[in-house]
Amino acid sequence: MTDTAYPPISEQLDDLESAREEGRRKMDWAAQHMPILESVREEFVANQPFEGERIGMAMHVEAKTAMLVETLAEGGAEVAVTGCNPLSTHDDVSAALDTHENITSYAKRGVDDEEYYAAIEAVIAHEPTITVDDGMDLVAAIHEDYPELIDGIVGGAEETTTGVHRLRAMDADGALEYPVFAVNDTPMKRLFDNVHGTGESSLASIAMTTNLSWAGKNVVVAGYGYCGKGVAQKASGQNANVIVTEVEPRRALEAHMEGYEVMPMAEAAEVGDVFLTTTGNRDVIVEEHFEKMQDGVLLANAGHFDIEIDLEALDDLAVDRYEARDGVEGYELEDGRKLNVIAEGRLVNLAAPVSLGHPVEVMDQSFGVQAVCVREMLENGDQYDAGVHDVPDELDKEIAEIKLEAEGVNHDSLTDTQREYMDSWDHGT
Repeated sequence: MTDTAYPPISEQLDDLESAREEGRRKMDWAAQHMPILESVREEFVANQPFEGERIGMAMHVEAKTAMLVETLAEGGAEVAVTGCNPLSTHDDVSAALDTHENITSYAKRGVDDEEYYAAIEAVIAHEPTITVDDGMDLVAAIHEDYPELIDGIVGGAEETTTGVHRLRAMDADGALEYPVFAVNDTPMKRLFDNVHGTGESSLASIAMTTNLSWAGKNVVVAGYGYCGKGVAQKASGQNANVIVTEVEPRRALEAHMEGYEVMPMAEAAEVGDVFLTTTGNRDVIVEEHFEKMQDGVLLANAGHFDIEIDLEALDDLAVDRYEARDGVEGYELEDGRKLNVIAEGRLVNLAAPVSLGHPVEVMDQSFGVQAVCVREMLENGDQYDAGVHDVPDELDKEIAEIKLEAEGVNHDSLTDTQREYMDSWDHGT
């Protein structure tokens, strides 16, 4: 292993032993509810597909992710991992991972920007042959600062919407120099993780952080992609009145046809009680919106980075800032109105003090796809040119089949006659 200036988590904690025990306890709980990764791990342990490989990871380091990290390590890889968000790491889980002989974890909660990127550089110092990313910070750092390592990288996998957007932009500019699977874009990720995972975990985190009810509130959901759909659906299911804001006309129409009120943010700002951004873009809620908001509103982000709500503008408007509750910052404006920001505008389902991220079951699906994508990249990497690639459909189906079997669900298959009919163009009337 490579020596780095930034120390692993085990060198940063005081009571290391109890942290490791608590981290392992969290991981054991997650493992009980992750049948997909259990199945994949058994295959990897038997076949050792990653022997001799070095996997660099920048992810949300908590119990569910830890099961993916261990699964890859059990398959023979040397794994170096750090966080992809300064507030989503669970130090105890990070410490538990760091005890594994094949894993070095640099992830630590609450790091500043300098430490955050130092930890990413520490992962890169292991000279990974595969990258696994959530948000693309690892891929970006390699291309910008360590291009000499690119020839040794077989490929990568990207977990989330924001990261895939960044990768596609990079690819369009001809700047992405190795193949990366867009794990986010597979049905097993989008239909479950983005919709159910984001919806359930964001609302649960806000409810636990604030001790407030959803029923009867005007909940403004910014963006009606898969994550926005999930938030809107779950909020509606808890008897909130849902308002959607959108910039894309077809998504706006879809939200309208699905029964939600659709309006510009400038109008929604006047009536909303809770605002949730899910766009992956910046400056979604800005000064002109703060000026119109009612006293006591809640502001939260379920996108990716902490730029969807313009907190600098809000800070400039405020005459006072104070901790309203653990994880809630109150901003008092000149006219006495108080606007409440949850988790510093970072990912609310991971960065709020009580947050646990997506439910275990949906992350089992997403991480199952990640695991088989790493396997595919190492087995067939020469078939993929530099750039963004869709996950092969058979891999996504493989994970779905494992999940259905674990749930005891049987389903139909096409007959030979049906398959021939669907594959033929010469069956007319």
